[in-house]
Amino acid sequence: MKTPETCFICRKHRGLEQVPGGPVYEDERVFAGHCWSVEDQLAPYLGAFIVEPKRHLPSWAELSDGESETVGKVIRDVARGLKELGQVEHIYVFVLGHKVPHLHVWVMPRYVGTPREFWGLELFNWPERPVGDAAGVEAICAKLRSFLT
Repeated sequence: MKTPETCFICRKHRGLEQVPGGPVYEDERVFAGHCWSVEDQLAPYLGAFIVEPKRHLPSWAELSDGESETVGKVIRDVARGLKELGQVEHIYVFVLGHKVPHLHVWVMPRYVGTPREFWGLELFNWPERPVGDAAGVEAICAKLRSFLT
C-alpha cells in the first residue's frame, strides 16, 4: 500500500518528483498538471491533464467539502481551457485509481477526427493520437496556464 512518503503524486506535490509543464493550477488543496509517468515519457497523449487533491486520499468519498468544490471547479476550468485551445470536440473526465491509490482525475480532450473506435478510454490505444515530448507538454501547459490566469 502506498503511503504519502512513497506515493508518486504526494512526492510530486512536495517537489520530489518533477513533471514537464509544472502546475497549470495549484493552491493549498489542489494541483493540476499534464499527465506524465515513467511509462509515457517518450510519447504522452498531449492535452491529458490530471487534477489531484494534495491530501493523500484514495477516492472521491474522502474529499472534504472544500476539496471537492475546488477539484470540481479546476476540472471545469481545465476542460474549458482545452476547448478554448481548439480542435477539441469533447472532454472526458475519468477516475480509475487502480494503479495509483491517490485520487487523480483525468481531464482528456478528444480531438476532432478521432476515429469512433478510439473514443473513451481507447484514446490511449489510437496509433495516431497526438503525442509529444517534454517540450510539447511544456508548450500546451503554457497555453492552458495562460487561459487559466
